[in-house]
Amino acid sequence: MMIGRRSFLQAAGAMGAALVPGAIPRTLEAITGIRGSAREIARDESFWLRVQQAFSIDRSLINLNSGGVSPSPAIVQEAMKGHLDYSNEAPVYTMWRILEPQREGVRQRLARAFGCDAEEVALTRNSSEGLQICQLGFDLKAGDEVLTTTQDYGRMITTFKQRERRDGIRLVQFPVPIPSEDPDEIVRLFESHITPKTRLILMCHMINITGQILPVKGVVQMARARGIPVIVDGAHTFGHFDFTIEDLDCDYYATSLHKWLLAPHGTGMLYVRRDKVGGLWPLMAAPEGMDEDIRKFEEIGTHPAANYIAIAEALTFHQGIGAKRKEERLRYLRDYWAKPLLERDRVRLHTSLKPEYSCCIGTVQIEGVDTTDVGTYLWNAHRIIATPIKHPEFEGLRVTANVFTTLEELDRFVDAMEYIIAHGIADKADS
Repeated sequence: MMIGRRSFLQAAGAMGAALVPGAIPRTLEAITGIRGSAREIARDESFWLRVQQAFSIDRSLINLNSGGVSPSPAIVQEAMKGHLDYSNEAPVYTMWRILEPQREGVRQRLARAFGCDAEEVALTRNSSEGLQICQLGFDLKAGDEVLTTTQDYGRMITTFKQRERRDGIRLVQFPVPIPSEDPDEIVRLFESHITPKTRLILMCHMINITGQILPVKGVVQMARARGIPVIVDGAHTFGHFDFTIEDLDCDYYATSLHKWLLAPHGTGMLYVRRDKVGGLWPLMAAPEGMDEDIRKFEEIGTHPAANYIAIAEALTFHQGIGAKRKEERLRYLRDYWAKPLLERDRVRLHTSLKPEYSCCIGTVQIEGVDTTDVGTYLWNAHRIIATPIKHPEFEGLRVTANVFTTLEELDRFVDAMEYIIAHGIADKADS
């Protein structure tokens, strides 16, 4: 069977090379051989041209909502398809006995990248699943309070709202400045809303609607001194900018891998500090013998192995670029469109441009123009995809470029926005 497996992989690799001009090994060899600082390489278009060519995306439109879910490089797609084809040869054998054990290698590689123990990493389907494992896995009783901000992700707010209705807990929310450039103020805001009834805190590492990076370590250490666990929503951070668990010092962290790591759709990672695993209930029941095993959070019944195994290709692609070089490029792309627009009247950016408080996500508003109309116009007139945000505290267009985004595409976006600033959107029916 091993010979058949090897032959299969060789065939899949040949197919991938045929579909990807230049093939990924030559792409990685070319980009890893380029010398220079991360900042210098962030502006080297010859470097990023090679990266851009690794994707099979539709260049007739401009995708500036890669933050929701990103396309994977072609080699990641081919790996997943190859593993799925192999799974279907005889799933009870090829999927369960051959591919499933290979998850352990993926687990180890993710743990190494995150700077933690492999026994602290669970493979999930997305950040929502990982966060809900934590949100629903703590024992809470009627009257207990959970603390979070008004800008946390809607699905996570909905999760606690359901616990309010079902368990009688109380969700406490408070606003944070938009944008914020004072980490101590954020820590003080969390601290000031803690009461004797506070049992749990949920916070974003990066707020999805503004790109604001929050001081996780400061909040975690403040709350830990009071015996309050902190769940960290890292949906937009892993693979986005360079950090490890040491920078966060948190006990619970969940992320999606199909955003900034560019892994297959429907893949995520949950980190639970090893001595906390036993005290957290899994979302789906696991045997008692798995109480201390991180894999109890993966007991979800039959599911495809291919998506998870192909995470390895995405991680190799990410590491081939280099985490710091990628971070600098992503921030450069955000500044490339944001700074010219900020020179225009009536433009407001709800995202700090300081590197310690943001990276690639930026949310921009043209004052006096409805943001939903801006998003609709950009799509209908220019085939530009961006995300209108309508929040009770602000509104703006969320723009998320990625390593596959070209400067020409951002130039077209800036031109379209400048047209709206100068002329408005005259005919909403046609826009």
